[in-house]
Amino acid sequence: MPAKPAHELSSILHRIDGRGYKAYKEIKGEWQVRDLTLLVDHVQGDPFAAPSRMRVFLSQDHTELPREACREGSRAVGTGALLARTFAREARGISRGRGSGKSGEIRMEAPGQEVMPQTAVQVEPDGALEARFTVGLPARGRRVLGREAERVLLEDVPRVVARSLRASAYAGEEILEHALANEDADALRGLLEEEGLVAFVADGAVLPRQSGVSQEPLQGEQVVPFSSPGSLRVELTVPNAGRVTGMGIPRGVTLIVGGGYHGKSTLLRAMERGVYNHRPGDGRERVVSDYATVKIRAEDGRSIQGVDISPFIRDLPLGEDTRAFSSPNASGSTSQAANIMEAVEVGASVLLVDEDTAATNFMIRDRRMQELVPRENEPITPFVDRIRQLHREWEVSSVLVLGGSGDYLDVADTVIAMKEYRPRDVTREARDVAEAFPTGRTAEGGESPGPIPSRIPLPSSVDPRRGRRRESLKVRDPNTLLVGREEIDLGAVEQIVSWPQAQAIGRALLLVHREVMDGERTTEEILLDVERILEEKGLDALDSWQPGNLAAFRRFELAAALNRIRTLTIREV
Repeated sequence: MPAKPAHELSSILHRIDGRGYKAYKEIKGEWQVRDLTLLVDHVQGDPFAAPSRMRVFLSQDHTELPREACREGSRAVGTGALLARTFAREARGISRGRGSGKSGEIRMEAPGQEVMPQTAVQVEPDGALEARFTVGLPARGRRVLGREAERVLLEDVPRVVARSLRASAYAGEEILEHALANEDADALRGLLEEEGLVAFVADGAVLPRQSGVSQEPLQGEQVVPFSSPGSLRVELTVPNAGRVTGMGIPRGVTLIVGGGYHGKSTLLRAMERGVYNHRPGDGRERVVSDYATVKIRAEDGRSIQGVDISPFIRDLPLGEDTRAFSSPNASGSTSQAANIMEAVEVGASVLLVDEDTAATNFMIRDRRMQELVPRENEPITPFVDRIRQLHREWEVSSVLVLGGSGDYLDVADTVIAMKEYRPRDVTREARDVAEAFPTGRTAEGGESPGPIPSRIPLPSSVDPRRGRRRESLKVRDPNTLLVGREEIDLGAVEQIVSWPQAQAIGRALLLVHREVMDGERTTEEILLDVERILEEKGLDALDSWQPGNLAAFRRFELAAALNRIRTLTIREV
């Protein structure tokens, strides 16, 4: 059916003014409002319920977006992120209270500094687009404020659209700049493997952030633009910016060392976020990491189910089997071992570790401790004694931030020293120090870690039901999912960067339980199947309501969520 004219919508809103809130159900449908098509998909039950879901469609004739900025793939994603960010900002600026609850609020879940596929604004190759957002339909108490709703839907929404979804809202080449920058970032990441690199940090990049709670770039005279040491500088060519120079971090074992507050962790965090692209002006637009890079940390108290941690921990007191280790309240060392094994199980090829968030007894046993506690009384094989085997046998590289564990100098391929946010290649000096000052410790790795184990999660151990609902999901924040009655703590999964991403991960868990997990497929097979579904159908495969609050995620974060379900049961392969 063709869209109904705006004057009919206006007439309905006038007629239901002052009636009970459920009268708003009459406006559900498709409306032609000036040159945009407005779809009212879902009308909220009362002014205090979740806001009404709406969509706007615009043809290229009305967006006038440059076709070269809408090309399918990286460019369209970059353009969509810019438009969504602008729509959200303009909506915040124009929204005002028009009654009870969230009456009058126009809201879109926009991306932050990271750029990834999302459902808020989707751009077609021909320049047409679809935007998804919510509106709090105005009410006084539980009575319709029809004339206020008319102003919101027929004046405010078109005004926000004009200021955000049309090319005329942007200066010069801004839209194309965002599209091309996103394409270049994907191209840079695609070059890492053939160059033998795990990450690339461009010269001139700005890595420090404004604060621990803001991903906005730090500004001011104190900012030191990144500059690669000559020995690690590489030159890469991307489609739009052409030649780009910067520091290439090679595969193998890399240490980032230096004094406190000199930028070690800042560099590691940039690599941690480098699995995602960043918007122009962020400072990290050309900082990229291997897609399969996973941040690892200790996580006291997490639940572990059926994980083979024997490459790191074995012969526990009372004969507990660490080849299928389970615990409702893991220690720092067992949780860090499990985090590594779970990441490698699903394809991680680069591990990032900051000693500040690692378990000390997992990272190293020095000579004195080896003398005091004999090897036969210590179940932990320290990471320092496995790290080279992981690279040699499993092709897993590691990048570590260290300030106090000099024993790692013996196993490092590359050592980068940070001083006042400036990197230096001190690999040769580190080897000289290691030779001049031997630790005297005995390596405790020895035997091969063996093949990478697989696990089969059982569907009966995951229950998404709550009350009468067959599937229940609440996402309180990026750190907490409530699936059914089970609360999943993702606070230590540092590469989940937004609420829409957490929402998509929660929806993916429901999809896994409903369609993919069958008691026969391994965790890796399940996650690869989810990736296939999303590649074929997009993020809308996660929710038939087609909401605008989903953002792309990697299989590693989905695996982390699945593995933290406390009721999970595993069958060994």
